[in-house]
Amino acid sequence: MIRSDEQPAEQFAAWAQQREAARLGMWLFLASEVMMFGSLIMVAWFYRIEHADGVAEAVAGLHYGLATANTFMLLSSSLLMSLALIASEQMFSQPRQLLRVRRCLLGSAALGLLFLTCKGIEYTLEYREGLLPGFSADSPLYLPSARLFMNLYFIATALHGVHVLVAVGLVLWLWARLKHLAPHQARTRIEMTTLYWHLVDAIWIVLFATLYLVGR
Repeated sequence: MIRSDEQPAEQFAAWAQQREAARLGMWLFLASEVMMFGSLIMVAWFYRIEHADGVAEAVAGLHYGLATANTFMLLSSSLLMSLALIASEQMFSQPRQLLRVRRCLLGSAALGLLFLTCKGIEYTLEYREGLLPGFSADSPLYLPSARLFMNLYFIATALHGVHVLVAVGLVLWLWARLKHLAPHQARTRIEMTTLYWHLVDAIWIVLFATLYLVGR
């Protein structure tokens, strides 16, 4: 059942103060994530400038179609998270809104899992083609810079995949526990999870443009 006797944590005088503190903490965390992925993206662009031929060779072997499908999946999942956040403002006063929030959360998690599945298929294809670094002794890539770029590609996309997996886990936990959370707790956690999901989405868009589009 939904709790009605909710109280903010001891160090906060009101829920509004606790929510602002949670927002500040989340934005600081997101800033650290942006700096980490930003470093990888800067290295990728340096490679593009300094080793254009090698990067072009590597990019030509990537599966652009699967990556495009993954982009639409993440954009759709991010939209569902936004809809869940909007509906959460009235989910405890209107039962239909609570059902809508849970459906949006479940749909977003499903799309996240579908993204990971599609990425796994892409890795499998690249493994069979000898493109994944460290998994094949005979790479079809001729230029050393192309093989180095594939190292960067694998690190960046695998790290992003871990973030997607964490985001899916957070959403599924929230979906399962939503009815047992106090209203202010539920809205705050939905907002923080939505911010994190949007970050994962935004990072993928930049990675997609950097790794798949430029130089094709």
